[in-house]
Amino acid sequence: MKLDDAAARLEALGNPTRLKIYRSLVRAGAEGMAVGRLQAKLDIAASTLSHHLKSLVIVGLVTQTREGTTLVCHANYDLMRDLLGYMVEECCAEGSCAPVVLPKVA
Repeated sequence: MKLDDAAARLEALGNPTRLKIYRSLVRAGAEGMAVGRLQAKLDIAASTLSHHLKSLVIVGLVTQTREGTTLVCHANYDLMRDLLGYMVEECCAEGSCAPVVLPKVA
């Protein structure tokens, strides 16, 4: 992962509302969550949710699919793992602690 890409994704997650949205989508699993359900769960205005979802979609952390008239949001798990891996891949590279290895989820 490139430094600029990691920085953009971390910046997107640096907003408390976007982090809540993202964590909710991660918890939702592969099925994702309809925008209306996400709005009700987080109790935020539709325009606010739309604004924050756009930021997460732009950096690739969230994808959206249309199922009939319903817009469903999904966490991009591969990208999430790549970002976390990027954060720890050089853990203690110049020190004496044991490196951290993230388990690969099939």
